[in-house]
Amino acid sequence: MTDKSGREPEQRLPARREPSTPAPADRFTAPASAHPPELSPERAARIVRQSASARWVGFLVVCVVVLFTIVYYFYEVGAPLGLSKPRLDAQAEQQQVTAVVRGYNLYQANCARCHGPNGKCTAEGYIAPPLNDQSKLFAHLSAQYLKNVLTVGGRYVCGNANSLMPVWADTNGGPLNYRQIEELIAFIRAPSTQEYVIRNPELNEPVLDANGKAKTFKGWLDPAYKPDPSATPVPACYLGDGGAQPTQGPTVPPDTQTVAVTAEGIAFDVTQLTVDAGKDFAIDFIQKDAGVGGHNVEIRAQDGTSLFKGAVLNDPGETTYLVPKLAPGTYVFICSVHPIPAMTGTLTVK
Repeated sequence: MTDKSGREPEQRLPARREPSTPAPADRFTAPASAHPPELSPERAARIVRQSASARWVGFLVVCVVVLFTIVYYFYEVGAPLGLSKPRLDAQAEQQQVTAVVRGYNLYQANCARCHGPNGKCTAEGYIAPPLNDQSKLFAHLSAQYLKNVLTVGGRYVCGNANSLMPVWADTNGGPLNYRQIEELIAFIRAPSTQEYVIRNPELNEPVLDANGKAKTFKGWLDPAYKPDPSATPVPACYLGDGGAQPTQGPTVPPDTQTVAVTAEGIAFDVTQLTVDAGKDFAIDFIQKDAGVGGHNVEIRAQDGTSLFKGAVLNDPGETTYLVPKLAPGTYVFICSVHPIPAMTGTLTVK
């Protein structure tokens, strides 16, 4: 070892090595041919072409983005000159159409039994007041009023203990939820200027007629309707359009033939009446129903011509109709307010 005594300090260090020869540079790099001192004309042209292509691609991308932005902008806010509707407005209209169609099915399933399939009510022979009436739809049957009466019923809205309008909202024990209430109101107040397709409530498919065409319906509300300035507004609690309540029947001679008819439960108690020909006769009429729009007795010929029409009793009561003599034959006696089979009978004059 170099660490022996008697030597100088430099001599005691490890022995020095001779300098080594550095490794050649080309051992760690590519051959010189791979690093030309300048670009060849072909490579330079290729680079120029690639740069031009990249610029065109970038330009096209910018154009696509700009066009997409413009199209989407007008899609959201609507094209100028009314060429298209704003997206939110179009969606709102589509949702309104859906609500009206669903409301139609709800009405037919729950309301038509009393108000009639077309909302004509008493004019169609049903017990409830009419809904398809422009004077009522103009102001009386507002969305808020309909919501109130559907939510709490006719007894609370009008303070009428005899009201037959039930509660429909499930918050008060009824069968319909808040969304169905809104759809029902949307149908009742749907515009008559628009036609809707009837859809199956379970499958949401159009209901087809015998010819294979989709059945349609129109709303009831006429947007152009304006009541006459002198017209009397429909009261807040409309009960019907029945006639005046007679206070006293006509004077009936003692020897006049009299037949009796009673109206109860939206039905006559008799369906057959017989009187003598060539003589005046009387009808002793008793009305027992309340809150249904009233009842009366009307006599019609077989062709539908009205020969006698008694005054309507809106409330329970009794009156006597004096009917002029009729020729021998068969006639129809019917309730003018509810011309339904249960309030229709045959009058035989012989």
